[in-house]
Amino acid sequence: IRHRTANVNEYSARYSIMPDRFYTPTIEEVRKQSASNRQGGEERFSTGSGGEEARTAEEFLTYLKDVESAYQRYLGLTDQGVSREMARIGLPVNIYTEWYWKCDLHNTLRFLGLRLDAHAQSEIRDYARAMAALLEPIAPATMEAFRDYEMESIRLTRLEVEALRSEIAAGLDRGSGGSPGEAGSLATDNRRERSEWDAKRGVLGLPAREPGGA
Repeated sequence: IRHRTANVNEYSARYSIMPDRFYTPTIEEVRKQSASNRQGGEERFSTGSGGEEARTAEEFLTYLKDVESAYQRYLGLTDQGVSREMARIGLPVNIYTEWYWKCDLHNTLRFLGLRLDAHAQSEIRDYARAMAALLEPIAPATMEAFRDYEMESIRLTRLEVEALRSEIAAGLDRGSGGSPGEAGSLATDNRRERSEWDAKRGVLGLPAREPGGA
């Protein structure tokens, strides 16, 4: 891997035989491609009641079973004299690696701020949560401040500030029971920005937008 702020020493497949360890998600963790984020998935396949989506998720897990045969061929080729740096080329990308990571606290928190975010992929969020748990006993005051000012805070865009101002001006507080109408609407047609505003409204305790409102 490459990292600009950390000193990383990774297990090398050029010098060592890779261990027989692979990441395999459960059927409930198989995700669909996101319509708004080209880097990953969001909605999970519906697998509880059978149907086409369940069959697709099962087909994906069957496809992952091929990694073991690829690994056995890798071992066989190294036994036959193929160099390790060449034999590793055919290894699946879900094989586990390991590394020693040296990084100062400031840059570690910058990493966690990105990888604990709800927009990050679930696997890297799991990794970041484990890192955060290790830091808790080492720097408890810093981690408390990190939660207060970073992870459990909300950053509003200009459009979101304008929408919030319009809602406050209209007197639509949580207990009013009135319909928000146009007040609080986000002045954009971008679906992702509207979805993020809806999520922030929930955190702020604001009434849910009416369908077609946003």
